[in-house]
Amino acid sequence: MRLRQIEDFLAVVEAGGIRAAARKRGVSQPAITKSVRRLETDLGAQLVQRTPQGILLTSSGRAFFERVRVAHAELRRAEDEAAQQGELRGGSVDFGVGPVAGALIVPEAVTAFRKQFPDGHVRILEGLKQLGPLVRDGTLDFAVGARHHVKSDSALAFKPLFIHQLVVAARKGHPLRNARSLKDLAGADWVNLVPPASAQSPVERAMAAAGIPLPGRAIQCESYHVLVALLTRTDMLGILTARLLGRTLAGDALEAIPVAERLPAYTTYLITRTGIPLSRPAAVMAKMVLQAARRLAKTA
Repeated sequence: MRLRQIEDFLAVVEAGGIRAAARKRGVSQPAITKSVRRLETDLGAQLVQRTPQGILLTSSGRAFFERVRVAHAELRRAEDEAAQQGELRGGSVDFGVGPVAGALIVPEAVTAFRKQFPDGHVRILEGLKQLGPLVRDGTLDFAVGARHHVKSDSALAFKPLFIHQLVVAARKGHPLRNARSLKDLAGADWVNLVPPASAQSPVERAMAAAGIPLPGRAIQCESYHVLVALLTRTDMLGILTARLLGRTLAGDALEAIPVAERLPAYTTYLITRTGIPLSRPAAVMAKMVLQAARRLAKTA
């Protein structure tokens, strides 16, 4: 089993077919086909099935792909790190953030990182539920986000950074801005950031804790930016972190409705792979994230 065969196999799976993989690898289709067949022979197992719609992984292929993708990502990181030894300006880091961390700590962290790696390549992916799997399989070096968006997994390590207190948010001048209880808001239209299937949304948790019937016509949303747009341009209500209202552009258009009930809080974590050291650029970026998070945690 050779590295080229593994890379050809990964290209076939990721591209969805032999032809696309050949284009990606810059070789002929017969060469890709021969390489994958030799890999199957070496392993003694069929990895892919060829169909009119493209390539399908067998059960052996799926298991092999999950393992080898992680190993290949680590190999590439090792090669990159070896090439960067003695070179302080370059390197690369790929990390993911939730919308809150992206708005509150990433600008400061990236600015500090650039001072040490002015020529470094940085890729930032914003998301919620998909960040954990991308850290696990090596696509991302690390992620910064809420733990309840990530399934429990011994392959992942979680370091708490800071706690967010949630508040009810509405556009400035909202008709219900003077409400002082969630009960006063029970009949309003709400917009939720969609949580994992097994968890309640912040709105549902707050209403349930206050013994108030859940809003039956809440808009479900998977984008923080769409959520903010709906809140600023309609009479919908939502739940955001208090820090977001005070330190981002959203605070220019939104305000908190000071209800008496204390809303739920949640913790933001640094998410890494258990037992896998970060590359030097990734370790520096993670350090800058930690430092920015500590400064944020000291503020109200």
